[in-house]
Amino acid sequence: MPWLEAALSETASYPTAESLSTFESHIDPVWIEEALEATGTATLRRRRLPAEQVVWLVLGMALMRDRPMHDVVAKLDLALPGRSPGKAVATSTITQARQRVGSAPLRWLFERCALEWSKRSAAKHLWHDLALFALDGSTLRVADSQENREHFGLADGRSESGYPLVRLAALIAARSHLIVAAAFGPYSNSEHHYADRLWSHIPPNSVTLVDRNFLAARILLGIQGGPNRHWLTRTKSTTAWSILKKLGRDDLLVELNVSDEARRQDRTLPATFVARAVAYHLDKSKPKQWLLTSLVDHRLYPPAEIVALYHERWEIELAYDELKTHQLERLETIRSRSVKGVEQELWGVLLTFNLVRLEMEHMAEEADVLPSRISFVTAMRFIRDEWGWCAVASPGSIPEKLRRMRANVLDFVLPERRRERRFPRAVKIKMSNYARKRRPSAMKEPAK
Repeated sequence: MPWLEAALSETASYPTAESLSTFESHIDPVWIEEALEATGTATLRRRRLPAEQVVWLVLGMALMRDRPMHDVVAKLDLALPGRSPGKAVATSTITQARQRVGSAPLRWLFERCALEWSKRSAAKHLWHDLALFALDGSTLRVADSQENREHFGLADGRSESGYPLVRLAALIAARSHLIVAAAFGPYSNSEHHYADRLWSHIPPNSVTLVDRNFLAARILLGIQGGPNRHWLTRTKSTTAWSILKKLGRDDLLVELNVSDEARRQDRTLPATFVARAVAYHLDKSKPKQWLLTSLVDHRLYPPAEIVALYHERWEIELAYDELKTHQLERLETIRSRSVKGVEQELWGVLLTFNLVRLEMEHMAEEADVLPSRISFVTAMRFIRDEWGWCAVASPGSIPEKLRRMRANVLDFVLPERRRERRFPRAVKIKMSNYARKRRPSAMKEPAK
């Protein structure tokens, strides 16, 4: 018996296999043990809230956004018995337990699970025998504390942002939304800075969809440099090329120049590189759009299929919407007020997102539909409710309840997407009529 299981067996009220059944079926308990041991944070002596349970606490915080930490501890029945039976764990004890564990085990666990789940998922949903990935960046607000402001920074535009911001980049399996890898940090660093940490996670025999913000020779040739790794992006208005060959109507083999500045920064870059340019019309009244790709075989990869494939890049925007609008419930911030707390919480959020998406993929298999046809909101509520009623249900009734809920898998299936839908980008939130809160120097927290 592993020491983790032995330690938990001494606990009167740790999460049972039934109360965390959905997540424990995907996270091997040995992985949690390895995460804590690999990062030097395993609990060596009996505590009110040992390290193993802090991991489940952080996942619970990510899923139960409307509950304070002490309520999550109670809801998941995480507290060890104290000297006074029935006494709740103090908030200060929970905070100290989180600080002891830190962010490293959550990051290790996320990366271990992401590696296992995402590649297996991408292999199920191939395009011309190629695994399909997408990469893009986003931002998240964090609590407005002095420490967060100094580390993560504020957005500077026409005015200073109201909250400190975390810059995030993620690589996802495009057809299941499972996150393959992620990197985040201060807002002042660009998307390219964080994306540079992710390119190496792209496996062979794949095509990666990227926004035109990543249209740079260093990035595209870096992707293409791996074994049978390809890329697809949209051009900018300033993109220029020389035509090498016409492959068909609005289908060209082209040569692009690499800028002198790019070659000064990376002397391994060639003076030019070859790509394929494919044009398409979204609106006949507007100029045609051009795509660039390393998929140069026009017979194996017809232009119409290239165009349809590029529009799956939007899946990463939908993934960010699921994460920010639905999982985080559009709450203003990641709740932690310290940098280490934000990092720990965000790795927990990303891991929990993957757990929900993995459960959705299993539902899709049962319903014989694509994962994109499963409702993220319904699946997330199902898992959240499961945690809730499993904590109070008798163990004997749990398997039957789970069977009944899974028997209604069709309740999770969405109608097929309407391909003709088009919505222009627009501001959706009305600006407040009140004056924005300023931060004079007097508001700064005193130095300790």
